[in-house]
Amino acid sequence: MTKFKSDFLRILSERGFIHQMSDETGLDDLLAKESVTAYIGYDPTASSLHVGHLMQIMMLRWFQTTGHQPISLMGGGTGMVGDPSFKEEARKLMTIDMIEDNIASIKRCFANYLDYDKGPKGGALMINNAEWLRPLNYLEFLRDVGRHFSVNRMLSFDSVKTRLDREQSLSFLEFNYMILQAYDFVELNQRYDCRLQMGGSDQWGNIINGIDLGHRMGTPQLYALTAPLLTTSSGAKMGKSASGAVWLNADLLPVYDFWQYWRNTEDADVVRFLKLFTLLPMDEIERLAALGGSEINEAKKILATEVTTLLHGREGAEQAAETARKTFEEGALADTLPTIEIASSELDAGIGLLALIVKAGLAASNGEARRHVQGGAVKINDVGVSDERMSVGSAEVTGDGVIKLSLGKKKHILVKPA
Repeated sequence: MTKFKSDFLRILSERGFIHQMSDETGLDDLLAKESVTAYIGYDPTASSLHVGHLMQIMMLRWFQTTGHQPISLMGGGTGMVGDPSFKEEARKLMTIDMIEDNIASIKRCFANYLDYDKGPKGGALMINNAEWLRPLNYLEFLRDVGRHFSVNRMLSFDSVKTRLDREQSLSFLEFNYMILQAYDFVELNQRYDCRLQMGGSDQWGNIINGIDLGHRMGTPQLYALTAPLLTTSSGAKMGKSASGAVWLNADLLPVYDFWQYWRNTEDADVVRFLKLFTLLPMDEIERLAALGGSEINEAKKILATEVTTLLHGREGAEQAAETARKTFEEGALADTLPTIEIASSELDAGIGLLALIVKAGLAASNGEARRHVQGGAVKINDVGVSDERMSVGSAEVTGDGVIKLSLGKKKHILVKPA
């Protein structure tokens, strides 16, 4: 392992965050001798970020913890174009209102990880690149910025070649994205003395473009640092689950479901995820790494609780852990399980089992719900059901006033008459 002088790079290295750096020695020297400003950009393509963004958010967290200033850059301008990097087709274009609504929703997440009030230099900044991108004069931008870009070189980037090799069209609009992102780096340097851009490894080409543009436009030396794109040991992409995206906003994914996602981590990933997604000291992580057999489940619970605490607070995390304990260890009907309401009249008339499974979010379609039933994975009030044509109604409401719908051992939904 490389011995870094700066606390930031030393922590990132030992925890497994580093994939590439543009100038390892130069960046390490800079970080060791002064407080530096760095940014990561987030395009508001949805109303919430998801678990796949957490690695970069944790990089910003460690950046501030070690005495530097992080910028969470909102793509109010670039979001109007959409990043084509490694995408098979163009993103759906969004209106300005949609973008602004998404940014407002995403902002709630960052305050859990970054301190935006800490001093004039150390305090994190949240900036919207719409400030300088939307007012741009197109002809002046082409002359002053566009002339520094070689189309031949832009076509050589993997993010572009992959799209073209699949014979998927790449619009001129999307082709401009890497120019806009490069320009962001120059603007942030000029406005905030930002010297470092970080991101996932799929952003390497775009970040290097910004460094090159800065060199041509007279900025000080700029730097790039990327983290590996993370997959689970089984090859699944982080941020996705069987039931859809693992959102960070609680209004899209209940705290209990977020906790349970981490509790279900594959054995081979537990130590790696403890390093990346928690603030636990390395010696504590090493202690947990030594656990074997069924003890690994205790490490998974600690992982789930620590990750959930960072996002949703200690109280919410411990409540989720207690809900899981009561549900799985005591068999009790915990009142904090996810709940859906269905009109009493609809329950009186009876609702099809498959439709109920879909409505509860345990399957995306009737076909998927049918496969779960046929596989013996579905229970009503802890009793297995095998008749896919079954009707669920008021007769199934327990003395607790709910119907407990379960998929496998770890997914439970309470159905409450409304």
